[in-house]
Parts: sequence; C-alpha cells; structure tokens
Amino acid sequence: MSLKFLVREWRELRDAIRRKNRGKGKHWRNRARSHIAPDLAPSEPIEQGKWADMPPELLLDIIQRVEESEKSWPARNAVVACASVCKSWRDVTKEIVRTPEECGRLTFPISLKQPGPRDAPIQCFIRRDRASSTFCLYGSLAPSEDGNDKLLLAAKKIRKPTSTEFVISLVADNFSRSSNTYIGRLRSNFMGTKFKIYDNQSSDDAAALSKSKSGRRLHSIACNYHTATISYELNTIPFSSIQEGGTAPTPMSLPNSVARTSSFLVSERKAQLARDCSSLKFPSESLVLKNKSPRWHEQLQCWCLNFKGRVTVASVKNFQLVAAVDPSDNVSEAEQERVILQFGKIGKDIFTMDYSYPISAFQAFAICLSSFDTKPACE
Repeated sequence: MSLKFLVREWRELRDAIRRKNRGKGKHWRNRARSHIAPDLAPSEPIEQGKWADMPPELLLDIIQRVEESEKSWPARNAVVACASVCKSWRDVTKEIVRTPEECGRLTFPISLKQPGPRDAPIQCFIRRDRASSTFCLYGSLAPSEDGNDKLLLAAKKIRKPTSTEFVISLVADNFSRSSNTYIGRLRSNFMGTKFKIYDNQSSDDAAALSKSKSGRRLHSIACNYHTATISYELNTIPFSSIQEGGTAPTPMSLPNSVARTSSFLVSERKAQLARDCSSLKFPSESLVLKNKSPRWHEQLQCWCLNFKGRVTVASVKNFQLVAAVDPSDNVSEAEQERVILQFGKIGKDIFTMDYSYPISAFQAFAICLSSFDTKPACE
C-alpha cells in the first residue's frame, strides 16, 4: 500500500467527516453550553474503524510529512484534519505539533494562548470594520487579493455608560460569552486610561482542568481571570501655562519610556503591560512592557522608530513595546532592545501586528485593541 494511496484515502475520509459535521452544526449550537466538551473525542463509529488500527510507525511517518510540508495556512488545515480523524491520530498529532515558541507556527486554537517564538516574530494583520465595530486578526503578512486569509481571533467593541469592552472570540459571527468560541475580553475604565485583560481560563488551573471530564465542562463555562493591565499616561498640561507669565513643562532630555510613536509623529502617551510571568524565565516577579524609545532622524528632523517596512502610514496608534528591566536584573542590551510587540497602520482600517515571546497572540491582540478606544484624558 503506497503512501499516495493512504493520503488519498485519508482525504476522502476527512471530506466525509466534514460533510457529516456540517449537517449537525445547528444541532450543536442549540445545545446548552455546559454540555459542550470540545476536547472530548467524538463518539462516532469511525473511531473504531480501520484508520484507528493503522500501525503506529506508519501513522507517525504520515503525520510528520504532513506537518513538515504544510507550514502556512490554508494548507496547514491538513494538520488539523489529521487530528480530527480519530483518537489515535489526534494523540500522535499532538505529540508532533510543537508550540509556537518552538516552531513559530500557529496550528490549534490553544496556540493562540501560548507564547510566541523567541527568534523571529509571528506576523499578522488586523482589519477594522467601523460599521459593525468589529476587529479581525488574520495570520498572514498582509491582506491577500482573494481574501482567503486565516482568521485567528475576532473582537467586538461594546460601549457602556462607564466603560468600553472588547469581547474576543475565535469566530467573527458569535461574540456571546456563553459560547464555546469565547476566549476573553478587554475592559477599560471610564477615562480610557486603564484596560484590564480577562482570560476565560486561568493559567494555573489550565493543566488540571484539561485532565478530567468535569474539568472540560468547567472550562466550557464563561469565566474571567484578570491576567494583564494596560495603562496610558495622562497627557496633562497645567492651566497656569496659559496665564500671563506661566510656563509649560519643558523636558530637556528624552526619557527611556517615550510612548506611542510612528515613523513621523510622536505622542506623549505611554502604554505598559504588567502580567504574571513567573514561568517565563524573567528575573522579576512581573513583566512590564514599555514603549521603545525613538531615535532622532537627521534628514526628517523628527523622532522615528524602525518598523522594518511593516508600517507605512503615520499614526498615533503605531507603537513598539520592549521589556522594561532594571539594571540590576543583568539582562543583555540586545534583549532590552528586542521588540516584543509591534503595531502599526498600513492602510485604511488595516494594521499589522507582530508579536514574539513571552506574550501570546491573544495578549498581543488585546493590547492592540486598547489603541482603538477613545481616550479623552490622553488627547
């Protein structure tokens, strides 16, 4: 039996499963939320079919070849399809597919909450829809001509009397917090100067919840765990500065934490991210990200940041975040200058987002969403 024959048979089986699940989609959506357990293996007769009895060595070789050949979406959908055949295929696929930190690729939904790679960032882009107040994160360098981009995350902006909330989901047409596609939210204070990121799963309890049947049900309930805080510095000028003889604050040197900048514009905002990183091999208890300090451009006569071609439109939303470390932490200068998150505008309602270790795609997306909210105290 040749490898081509096995692959062809597997693809036919995959298509049959998809057609069968498509007809059951409405039935599953109408079920109560607590009954949905995505991590459980489906109790279909195919689980005990001939594909489950394939020799482990042959199965390992097939999935390894598929994983190595399909490195980007939409072709990488074949790797996910391998994990959907049966339990034995799913177990082998999970063993082969590595985390984004190790391979720099996003495969399963859980990859969106795992830290990015250390050596090179994962490059994505965000599309804003003003009419529906939605924001979609896609896993590609820039929008494609055919529009066949891989949707990673979607968020909907909801204005409330005292705050603004961004509900983050795995799909762009369902933002219900009782849905199994809900993964977290971002909430602001009244002035728009502070944002809190809430995850639907605690990082401390994630392992324990995924090991038991009751844990899977508990995971399916919409919970909110505060995992990060984003702060914007107030852009205040004393009223006395406009009175006779008054003076405005005149800094004589550039501080280390200059805020949001673009290639041509400088804003006096500052965004910081503080999150628990006890397991991320950083010397301090919490990680704080600050805006990277721009450099003076002699020809343009302005402060600039090097976005390496990923940002083409000047905007106050453009920024780069680096780790804010204390000199006593003994962190190399190269690590201090390494950009962890980069966000910038490339067209009307189109923005690029590049992130790397130690933050995840979910955290990076939430940080970028905070720049889309109105901040009257910072204007």
